[in-house]
Amino acid sequence: MTDQAPAAPAAPAAPAPAPSAPPVKKSAFEKRFPDVVKRDERAGYEGFIVPAVKLREVAKALRDDLGFDFLSSLTAVDYFSEAPNAPNFIEVVYHVFKSTGGGALVFKVQVPRDNSVVPSLVDIYPGADFQEREAWDLYGVKFEGHPDLRRILMWEGFAGHPMRKDWKEAYYEEELKPFKNRWPEGQVYRIEDKNPYGKNNKYPQGFDPENFTETADPLLYENLEKAARAYSEDIDTEQVVVNLGPQHPSTHGVFRMAVRLDGETIVALKPVMGYLHRNHEKIGERNTWIMNMPFTDRLDYLSSMSNNFGYAIAVEKLMGEKAAPPERAEYIRIIMAELTRISNHLWAIGFLLNDLGAFFTPALYAITERELILDVFEATAGSRMMCNYFRFGGVARDLPAGILEKIKELVNERLPRKIDELDLYLTENELVRSRGEGVGVITPEEAIAYSAAGPVLRASGVPYDIRRADPYSIYDRFKFDVAVRYHGDVYDRYMIRVDEMRQSLRILQQAVKEIPGGEIMTGKNPYQVRVPAGEAYGRVEGPKGELGFYIVSNGKANPYRYHVRAPSFINLTVLEKMCVGNKIADVVVNLGSIDIVLGEVDR
Repeated sequence: MTDQAPAAPAAPAAPAPAPSAPPVKKSAFEKRFPDVVKRDERAGYEGFIVPAVKLREVAKALRDDLGFDFLSSLTAVDYFSEAPNAPNFIEVVYHVFKSTGGGALVFKVQVPRDNSVVPSLVDIYPGADFQEREAWDLYGVKFEGHPDLRRILMWEGFAGHPMRKDWKEAYYEEELKPFKNRWPEGQVYRIEDKNPYGKNNKYPQGFDPENFTETADPLLYENLEKAARAYSEDIDTEQVVVNLGPQHPSTHGVFRMAVRLDGETIVALKPVMGYLHRNHEKIGERNTWIMNMPFTDRLDYLSSMSNNFGYAIAVEKLMGEKAAPPERAEYIRIIMAELTRISNHLWAIGFLLNDLGAFFTPALYAITERELILDVFEATAGSRMMCNYFRFGGVARDLPAGILEKIKELVNERLPRKIDELDLYLTENELVRSRGEGVGVITPEEAIAYSAAGPVLRASGVPYDIRRADPYSIYDRFKFDVAVRYHGDVYDRYMIRVDEMRQSLRILQQAVKEIPGGEIMTGKNPYQVRVPAGEAYGRVEGPKGELGFYIVSNGKANPYRYHVRAPSFINLTVLEKMCVGNKIADVVVNLGSIDIVLGEVDR
């Protein structure tokens, strides 16, 4: 035996030279702008980076030359780091689609955090209006050329931009959940107890609450007056401003419309929202990935199963094959989503009739059928409205005994009969027709330009349904027609929902017949997941339109970015266009025909 040290392991043999990678095939977009756009080469990311100075030129070409005429989503991401020499910038992310169908084209603009200025696209894509205002409000991105760049969810004078990573809320505890006092320490306390009443206000430097001057309403009325200048009448009359809401039974929640009238004719209208805002997206970035599932229930709280679906699809895109749901889970998801669509449309039709003055009789007939669907949700998920049922890779639990038979009876026997009854009693009703036909007309071109989605878009003659245009889950297996109507008025927005309920029944009848046995979850039902770094946009055809979730992961347990493309919010962009030239009596009917839920509008 000697003291000689063991020999070092042999160095690995030099690998054989890798074959040269084939050149990346350039897209039509890159060929159109060879020296302007570049691919986003960050791992897990997609799309293209566009210089801010070229944004308008690129957007106009995308719309006019390449056919991407539908701006679906516009949001921002704050890439912030306190590390020395680390990149710090705001990225504005755009998802555009063709109204004829197909996948997204994603393009992005990166600007410094301390000088976040981006050209506005409102005159190219009018549907960017509220979305740019939201990015200004929450991220401080100034959109040059925007015709009405006011805050939209917070109030004028609010200090800071709350979605920025260095902004802290009044009861700030920690950056990410679970908070340490909950887990692993188990010494639970409420942060309110450590921040007692009287010391929970934090004013910006130089702010004196005693001398505060309201600026929000003067700005609102100034822009209302500007919008009214485009309207002209033969008779010169004095115009008046009327506020409908936020405390109004027919604004469907705490929602306000500032209306400028010439006699009884609407010459300008500005929606005012944010009264129910609770910064859902900031909460979503504090939460772990799985914690966000029950929070999606609280968006459109009439359609929680559909909300779960959209979020699950977005996260599963990043997780890849390991989160692909089993066959039975896919069928259960489709069944729950289509029951949700019928439930939503029954409610929407009932309350539209309320808005028309048929106080609660039609609504109660519709609600009776909706309650039977909620019975199914309660038996399956344990809750009638806040279902928290979907999971990444499947669903939380299987259908309980007897529920599939109940669903079969509903979709094959009762619901077809009851939908026919609603159609019979309402569709040819003289008041429904006289108050709906020719009221609030939106042309196909306007519906696309204003990023309208769902029934609002299809009632204007655009047969765009994500289940067909860009299929997800297993929708491509089912036979159904895309419901479409061609007058773009209140009456067609009512009729399209009747049509869609019948198409949902077709899907459900096939699903309950073909549903296989087997597992309802890929792997274990985890309490925690790690999502690979990257970005994803998942979208579903919700009852109110395109519900999208844009997420960014840094590979950790919490989303780095969590954004909701809320159809109730974006469909309101077209409300002024819908109302101008109509009478004040039609405002509530137009709003009811859009079908909004304020939990989703304000988030």
